Amino acid sequence: MTSTGLPDSLIATLPGSSYTDPAVFALEQERIFETMWFCVARASDIAKPGAFRTVDVGRESILVTRARDGSVRAYFNVCRHRGAKLCTQESGEVARAFQCPYHAWTYDLTGKLIAAPNLTRMPDVGRTEFGLASVASREWLGYVWVCLAEHPPSFEEDVVGDVAGRLGDAEAVEHYGIGGLSVGRRIVYDVRANWKLIVENFMECYHCATIHPELTEVLPEFADGLAAQYYVGHGAEFGAEIEGFTVDGSAGLDRIPGVAEDQDRRYFAITVKPQVFINLVPDHVIFHRVYPAAVDRTVVECDWLYVPHVVDGGRDLSRSVELFDRVNRQDFEACERTQPGMSSRMYAKGGVLVPSEHHIGAFHDWVRERLGAGQPR
Repeated sequence: MTSTGLPDSLIATLPGSSYTDPAVFALEQERIFETMWFCVARASDIAKPGAFRTVDVGRESILVTRARDGSVRAYFNVCRHRGAKLCTQESGEVARAFQCPYHAWTYDLTGKLIAAPNLTRMPDVGRTEFGLASVASREWLGYVWVCLAEHPPSFEEDVVGDVAGRLGDAEAVEHYGIGGLSVGRRIVYDVRANWKLIVENFMECYHCATIHPELTEVLPEFADGLAAQYYVGHGAEFGAEIEGFTVDGSAGLDRIPGVAEDQDRRYFAITVKPQVFINLVPDHVIFHRVYPAAVDRTVVECDWLYVPHVVDGGRDLSRSVELFDRVNRQDFEACERTQPGMSSRMYAKGGVLVPSEHHIGAFHDWVRERLGAGQPR
């Protein structure tokens, strides 16, 4: 027995209130989502100057766009005049500037205040000083990442470091050329479950034999309950009779040119805290972005990425997409079944993790450390 009174093979989870208490969720917004690098968009979604997307990060609405020099810019989506939401659409394109729909204060793509009613009569109003408040932004793997912190943490240590820690080195992910791939399909899932349940589910495969018959047919080792993420550098090998990462094991599409020999016929899964899942197979990449919307609701945006000529040529992606779409739906249904149990008196002190799930305990420790004081025990 351990000091917690549990058998040595079991460790405790977070308490149920961690998944149901709005105060805990507010603390997570403040100390996790608003302080860490957060992936908000595929770079191709804002390919042209003036293209934009608005995304909720923690408690803030963030406006992401591309300036005329080609650089990605991110701003708080708040007019500096009276605080109205500047852009009310989720995505779109402007010719040269963003104009507040309330009093018509107008900002160029670099965030500078360029026009407002009677602005010429206010020569003491600085065009930069009263411009949009900027947010740190980066492009990596063909995605836009932002950080709301006044002093952002190292992108290389936190984001690239998570990938390197999983694959053994950061160069391994570069073989897939993710930035140069094209979006073949995008599916958005609205999941009635806490974001941590979704992260925990992705990290383990103890459930795979129970709810993922198609996946365990393609990746037989998953039937044993050990997740590929459990071992640094390990990729789950395709079954002997499996031709490709498809719903029926049939041949996939054109292989990504840079994939190394030791990456062929293997599946690699990566969790980038706090809200990105990357799935690597030889002919495509599946990239999830998790957007926590409420303590019991999470939106997950999932891209299937292929070499450009596969998408441009109108190739049939259905068997390729269907495999992980089924996996996603099976997983999210399981998370939605779990969410009500988090409110049960039987889960007030939490549950347990078996040995193949012990790495989730490290995730729980990370959450506790990020939240610090004010979290349930």
